[in-house]
Amino acid sequence: MSTGDLRDFSLHDLFRMEVDGQAQLLTDGLLVLEGQPDAAAQLESCMRAAHSVKGAARVVGLSAAVTIAHAMEDCLVAAQEHRLVLDHAAIDALFNGVDLLSRIAATPAEQAEPWMRDDAPEAKRYCEVLAQALRSGVSPARESAAAPHTETPLVNFAQADKTAAGPSESHRTESPRNELVGDPIGEERVLRITARSLNRLLGLAGESLVASRWLDPYIHSLGRLKRLQGDSAAALDRLAEVAPSLARDQHAAALLAQARSQIAESQRLLADRIAQLDLFERRTASVAHRLYDEALSSHMRPFADGTRGFKRMVRDLARELGKQAQLEIAGAKTQVDRDVLARLEAPLAHLLRNAVDHGIESAEARRAAGKPDAGTIRLEAHHVSGLLEIVVEDDGRGIDLERIRETVVVRRLTDADTASRLSPAELMEFLFLPGFTLREVVTEISGRGVGLDAVQTMVKELRGSVRLSSRPGGGSRFQLQLPLTTSVLRGLVVEIGGEPYAFPLTQISSTAMVPREQVQWLEGRQHFQLSARSIGLVSAAQVLGGAESQSSPEQLQVIVVAASGGGHEYGLAVERFIGVNELVVQPLPGQLGKVKDISAGALLDDGTPVLIVDVDDLVRSVERLVSTGRLTQLRYHDHAQTVTRKRVLVVDDSLTVRELERKLIENGGYAVEVAVDGMDGWNAVRSGHFDLVVTDIDMPRMDGIELVGLIKKDPRLRALPVMIVSYKDREEDRRRGLDAGADFYLTKGGFHEEALLQAVVDLIGEASA
Repeated sequence: MSTGDLRDFSLHDLFRMEVDGQAQLLTDGLLVLEGQPDAAAQLESCMRAAHSVKGAARVVGLSAAVTIAHAMEDCLVAAQEHRLVLDHAAIDALFNGVDLLSRIAATPAEQAEPWMRDDAPEAKRYCEVLAQALRSGVSPARESAAAPHTETPLVNFAQADKTAAGPSESHRTESPRNELVGDPIGEERVLRITARSLNRLLGLAGESLVASRWLDPYIHSLGRLKRLQGDSAAALDRLAEVAPSLARDQHAAALLAQARSQIAESQRLLADRIAQLDLFERRTASVAHRLYDEALSSHMRPFADGTRGFKRMVRDLARELGKQAQLEIAGAKTQVDRDVLARLEAPLAHLLRNAVDHGIESAEARRAAGKPDAGTIRLEAHHVSGLLEIVVEDDGRGIDLERIRETVVVRRLTDADTASRLSPAELMEFLFLPGFTLREVVTEISGRGVGLDAVQTMVKELRGSVRLSSRPGGGSRFQLQLPLTTSVLRGLVVEIGGEPYAFPLTQISSTAMVPREQVQWLEGRQHFQLSARSIGLVSAAQVLGGAESQSSPEQLQVIVVAASGGGHEYGLAVERFIGVNELVVQPLPGQLGKVKDISAGALLDDGTPVLIVDVDDLVRSVERLVSTGRLTQLRYHDHAQTVTRKRVLVVDDSLTVRELERKLIENGGYAVEVAVDGMDGWNAVRSGHFDLVVTDIDMPRMDGIELVGLIKKDPRLRALPVMIVSYKDREEDRRRGLDAGADFYLTKGGFHEEALLQAVVDLIGEASA
């Protein structure tokens, strides 16, 4: 990277960037050296980092930083040459030097004059403290040689040469130019852009992604027009057959031929335009997808960017408490939204401090328990099912559940009888309450009961979830599930009152298909059983104010939710599950204020607006209805009077084929839904009720053979008929599909409307139930 790329930055800005990068190298290296004082690679890395800072400080005239970095560098060189051993005191002193350099770099340029003097008091004082700390680490050979000069420090740091390389550094090569200015992103250019502009760019990219799909209905309309023209041509042919006199009338025959010719030309032009539009739609969608992916990636940062100070923090805190602890970080390259990452720093720091203070035992206690002297804390980040999962776990003593039980009674949060019946999970929920602590004495580290409350608050604000588990003597584990980005949300889209709504996946406990006969009455309200739990059943339409459906399904489609802080679960009966979508979040206009039960909006792939549900607010609305006695029961209508259509799911990655099959089957009177690939189809089958699945074979993410296999292996779905419609017409292809469990195999090359519809009827009967 050339300095021209950074021409908008002052020299002081560049120095600050340099120190930020080199301070992290020093911190990482010193943490290793504390346990392995002779680690050659880390010694070299730390020495080079100190040398680079010294060179950069000379350029900007910060003499104090030159003195400090030079003292640190000479110390590290002495360790390289085995003239001293870096013990805990030396490492502490070197860390103090890192902190002091960072403080100098963070000083605004207009206030930096005190750091430009050769005799800066803090620099001189640091050199004296460092020399004192190093005396204990002098190797025996060096100590005997220095005995006649006991008043002289190992290195006279305060008199270090400020203007040129001294003897101790004559053997070193200078840092390359790009080390001076710092290069945090490799060969990439550094650009300045406001967060608002970046958010706006991502929002526009999301809108372009939605807009790119709006050509689809126009292409379908042209296809319908082409079919109507074909019908007109066929009508003219039938007219000629039933009216032979037209053929004898030269004028009528000429008009008929002209009409046929014009229709044929229109058919040719339409076919050509449809093909061009379909190609344009696919290209536009591809560009929009790439634009959106690039905009989203610019919003992401590696998890390591938000964890740089944690290893040092754990090390320093453990030493302060007289313990031994080390932090392991996994998933450092995991990509996280920069806004999410910024909000994670304080909650994760709380969890790590709690792990050191409350979890990790003293070395003596650990030895007695058969553990290593040093405790281990693990911080891990990874992506799971489109979500960011962060785990903080330790190998300490675990959580004392009986101590929690006693504390909640003493603090009158519940009575003794109720406390005795609380499960471990219910007891640990108290730890997240504001002001709740097991400490009797407040210290600078803990005891005020705000740490886990802060974690819970952050998770709720990001529409995520947090789970805590613990084993006596085996440590504790916090598991946070958060959206990958605040700009994009993965949600289950459902239909309520005839309108689409989206529920964030992170706030859905589970989904269920509840047979009507399994709905029970308990204390005057409707309930159903799910995994041995009794869950209250609520009409989502009543809570959100929509019109209740007049249909009467045999199975209710239910979303199970609870507030972020735990508490009662509620099952929301919706009209149908539409599917899981990635939604670009659009904030609601500020003039609307807080909309009850709604947090934001978005657009579906076809441009349909959808409201994103605020689950915590919705649960509070349900509880208000329950407490005031206004919660109504789900109304069932006479099923005998309702004509229902059988439902078919069409799974194909080709837009043209997918829509052709959908139209053909709908024309037969069936209700049809579509999925764009095998994975989308599997999600739809699991979340909705269908009478038949029609699938292609070759598809991305999951092919049709895999989809058939999954359906036939699922005890709930194995009776669901599956038809394969594929261009593959070889006998081995047909055998492969049927062996996987398909009930019918039809080739696209040879099928027509009657054949497809007849196969559907053969498999599931006529359209109306």
